[in-house]
Amino acid sequence: MAAALLAPQPAAADTPWLDVSADRYASFAVPAAYVQEHLGTVSQVVVEGNFGPSASWAEFGLTRRGDVWSGVLGALEPGLYRYQLTADDTLTIKDPTNSTSVASNPLLSTFLVAGDSARWLVDAPAGTSGKIETLAYRTKNAQRSALVWTPPGYAAKGPKGYPTLYLQSGASAAATDWLDLGRAKQILDNLSAARATKPMVVVISDGSDDKDLKDLRKAVADRYRVLRDPANQAIAGVSDGATLAVKAALAKPAQFGYVGWFSGTSAPEIDRRHAKEINRTIKVLRLYTGNVTDPAHNATYRLTKALGRADVRFESDGVNPDGGANWDTWQENLVDFLPRLFGHASDHGPSPGHKQLKGEFTPPPAGTTPTPFVTEDGFVTFETTTDFKDAQHVTVWANVAPGGSWLRLPLTRDGDRWWATVGPLKPWFYYYRLIVDRVAVKDTSNPTKVTTEPMWSTFFIPGPGARLLSDVPAGRGGKVESMTYPSTVAGQDRTALVWTPPGYDPSRTQPYPVLYLQHGGGQNYTDWVEMGRAKQILDHQFLDGDLTPMVVVMGNGNSSNFNRELRENIVPTARARYHISSDPSQQALAGLSMGGGQSFGVLRAYPGEFAYVAAFSAGFGSGTGVDVEAINNGTKMLRLYVGDQTDFVYPSFMASLTTLNNLGIRYEFDGVTPGPHGWDVWQKNLIDLAPRLFKR
Repeated sequence: MAAALLAPQPAAADTPWLDVSADRYASFAVPAAYVQEHLGTVSQVVVEGNFGPSASWAEFGLTRRGDVWSGVLGALEPGLYRYQLTADDTLTIKDPTNSTSVASNPLLSTFLVAGDSARWLVDAPAGTSGKIETLAYRTKNAQRSALVWTPPGYAAKGPKGYPTLYLQSGASAAATDWLDLGRAKQILDNLSAARATKPMVVVISDGSDDKDLKDLRKAVADRYRVLRDPANQAIAGVSDGATLAVKAALAKPAQFGYVGWFSGTSAPEIDRRHAKEINRTIKVLRLYTGNVTDPAHNATYRLTKALGRADVRFESDGVNPDGGANWDTWQENLVDFLPRLFGHASDHGPSPGHKQLKGEFTPPPAGTTPTPFVTEDGFVTFETTTDFKDAQHVTVWANVAPGGSWLRLPLTRDGDRWWATVGPLKPWFYYYRLIVDRVAVKDTSNPTKVTTEPMWSTFFIPGPGARLLSDVPAGRGGKVESMTYPSTVAGQDRTALVWTPPGYDPSRTQPYPVLYLQHGGGQNYTDWVEMGRAKQILDHQFLDGDLTPMVVVMGNGNSSNFNRELRENIVPTARARYHISSDPSQQALAGLSMGGGQSFGVLRAYPGEFAYVAAFSAGFGSGTGVDVEAINNGTKMLRLYVGDQTDFVYPSFMASLTTLNNLGIRYEFDGVTPGPHGWDVWQKNLIDLAPRLFKR
């Protein structure tokens, strides 16, 4: 695909386009004027980076707000992130306000999110670092160069030599990527400072073939004070650099005593006749692979089988459950591999949390299963129909980012279809749509539907963390029925959905408490069932004994006068159809976003009519004309919820707390629910709210 590639240029202002907060949120603000000047008029701007599941490449869409394209993503896991800015799928620029660079790709910038799991990636304390220099050497056909790290205190002359690690990059990577993206220098510096590794010389190269490696080793021996025996020589690589490393070590066993395979691309041939010599000279042959999103996953499994057949000893780090074929995974591999070199390692098994490599992963053949195809451990394969065979750019836009924010996951063309396997996704409820050449499209292979968003499809990943969102056994849940009512505000019949609990008895002596649960703007009465999973949540909580038996009415809040719609139409019809209480102490009102604002509006205008009031991601508004005493006296519980700073109402919500405090209105604040202005947050809000109702 053609792309407009712009080299770094001075920004129109010194204000950084990226700000990373201490709590790991990345805020992007890209001046629209800069985009217009360099790329022309565009319809969309995304930040492309390793933000996806397993640190995969993904697109984070920015929103045009006035003169700025902006967005907030997070909270991000600690680690190194790389990104570029792309407009209309093909026009790409570097962030000119970020001084970091990637030598192999001038469009990329990087930023580090600090945290314990990324402690080896930070710059080492002053005075504890090794040195990086360039080693030029000749091969038969060309002048080449490699990067060499020497440990702190290394001197060109001395009584003792150093062991050597040869670190290979792959064909799709450059030697400099080990520094710019792999953070190899920081890892080496920090492990050295922690005395977790033996002092060694590390040679980083592009490594094209065996002959090149031979010439490089000679140049290193001529230039540096290194030991030459196999017990003091190690080799490792990423991708096809890993294939080269293992091939070189096994073809001539008397060269290297330590070998590392980081996501190799193909298993080399192994001569069983060399097994005894290999086992005698190679002290550690350790294999690393990412999860099923790593193309090396299957190749690594095949290599384990080949080594087993040849009776060659090896170690397996197992499967990194959260890593794919990328530098995030390879950084972890390097951290694990280095301390095992040139000494005795007591642990020869997989890293903590890694899983056993049991077999190859093969998704179903194209066109044989509805999409998406979900494995039991949360990997999802998306596949389009053949309708988009002529498309240029296809992504899946889904709530897969931290907290349930939305990312666009690029699909790869495969014949007449587009597909990708992503994950692992945690157990939860997901919704997505295809974006085909910047146009939203429904995945017609997925039979699920969302009434108010015809382009959305949904899928569910089961697991303990998502139990409340799953279907209860057939026949054990409550019922959801349609309730049609005449609207005096809209001048037409309208519909609500009503959940009644299992065993609902319209003849029981005591009427049921009732919760009126409202949707948000651009939604309607169907959304709490289709997207909010309200039925599943209420069913489970009732069966668990956590829920007061109640009726839940989900009305249509799209009204020019919601107060009248609720009090004159929805409530009277619900009371006529269902055995529910009119006692204010047995009535609750809650809503999300617009519905939360409507709940606040009823509270202000008719304090005391609903003893329980809750708002999800909504602001209270002005304190003018509020009867504080009536609200406090008539309300048993006013409970408030909001997403984190990725929820665009967060600032106004926090201002509302100040207003409520100044007025003296009593309320409960659940604290920030991690996530955006979206269903992941509101589902959790309902889960928290429902068991609290009608118990005071």
